Amino acid sequence: MLKWVGAAFVVPAAVAVGYGEPFWPFLVAGAVTAGCGLGLDQITGPKSGAAVGPRESFLVVALIWLLVPVFGALPFLLGDVPQLSSPLDAYFESVSGFTATGATVLTDVEGLSRSMLFWRQFSHWLGGMGIIVLAVAVLPRLRIGGRQLLQSELAGPTEIERFSETIRETARRLWTLYAGLTVVAIFSLALLGWTDLDPAMTTFDAVAQALSVVALGGFSSRNVSTSAFAPVTQWLLLVLMLVCGINFLRMYRVVVQHHLHVLRRDEELRLYLVFALVGSALVVTELLAGGFESGEDAIRHGSFQAVAVMTTTGFGTADSTAWGPLATLTLLLLMFVGASAGSTGGSIKVVRHLLLFKLVRRELHQTVHREAVVPIRAGGVVVDERALRSAVVFVLLYLLTFALGAIALLIDSRRVGTPLAAFEAIGASAACIGNVGAAFGFAGPFGSYEPFSDLSTGVLTLLMWLGRVEIIPVAVLLARSYWRA
Repeated sequence: MLKWVGAAFVVPAAVAVGYGEPFWPFLVAGAVTAGCGLGLDQITGPKSGAAVGPRESFLVVALIWLLVPVFGALPFLLGDVPQLSSPLDAYFESVSGFTATGATVLTDVEGLSRSMLFWRQFSHWLGGMGIIVLAVAVLPRLRIGGRQLLQSELAGPTEIERFSETIRETARRLWTLYAGLTVVAIFSLALLGWTDLDPAMTTFDAVAQALSVVALGGFSSRNVSTSAFAPVTQWLLLVLMLVCGINFLRMYRVVVQHHLHVLRRDEELRLYLVFALVGSALVVTELLAGGFESGEDAIRHGSFQAVAVMTTTGFGTADSTAWGPLATLTLLLLMFVGASAGSTGGSIKVVRHLLLFKLVRRELHQTVHREAVVPIRAGGVVVDERALRSAVVFVLLYLLTFALGAIALLIDSRRVGTPLAAFEAIGASAACIGNVGAAFGFAGPFGSYEPFSDLSTGVLTLLMWLGRVEIIPVAVLLARSYWRA
């Protein structure tokens, strides 16, 4: 895996050359990363991959998302970026990039060089669909554990659909779709700038925003996020967020294989759109009733912010921290919704909410009809009881981890004297474990996580990591039974 990540540093190095900026930090970081990968390859031997199975895949998933950002932080440190001179801050920014979270400790994003800005965005893109999927696609030595790795990356209690005979081919086709969406997003955004529909949209900005939106990350090339661009660009980004929040497995079958019938029975997609519409309606209503915005501005800002939070993208077209209580509470709740399973988004995922709704309905039915046997179906297929238990366990662990994170932030804020309200701590914890990025208070859409202490920054980094790996692989590693032969 590290060998291929090392090769990725060539891209920002080329950008640095194009802008006449120092390129050596990226080449050195790439050499170190690839060198470590080659060294591990020599130590483990050519046949060690045969031992990768379901048990080992949990460890692989957890370690990749924990260790790859270490190498991803090297350019920030080697390039002597003033705002990321602390190794912890550089690691936080790298973790936020690769996990497609979008939280930042930068206070002046536009103060970075073009190549460093591009590396932030590119780390989003690499982590969006997942470097694990890339590993499964290009490394045949992981073929035995490939299905478990892909299931862990395209998270949610759904079975991996077979598009081809091998999991490597499936991953390759998903990456083709991912790359295709990226090209469409870049061209669409750049076209707005080329035609003067949005004079603020440069080609660099188009690439930067496209890499972020396809990965459902929140990094932007501007200090004020997407509010720097014209309304037409914001509407386009809203559509792109909605599209990229759809299950990639379903999207592949519709777009590439033209199996339109899968949309008719896709209950997750319908619930996904309902969440987006209801969330948008609540926020827009608050903006209009409270006099915060009016007319098209209220509809655009309210809908954009609701979709950005729900899909865990985290872009911002307005300072939502100044909105009324209904809007802020709605945005907080949307942080726990997430996009579809099999998308690049984080949080709980819509399919788990769907299964929980069905579980509640079955429980109510069986309370009255105690002898009834009621299987739960999703998309016309009976859901295995183990998948149902997994969904419940995940949600419980997710909420517990979120709560512990919020408490830790509050305790540490009292220790160091950081002015942090309870709602702001809850928002920061929810935004990081849900890979949303933007929270409330000083960590809002136009703000920064920089005021947090080193200890709180470490807690938030841990939450981003746990949210990306979806907690279960880490919980499994902590179980005593995992380490028994």
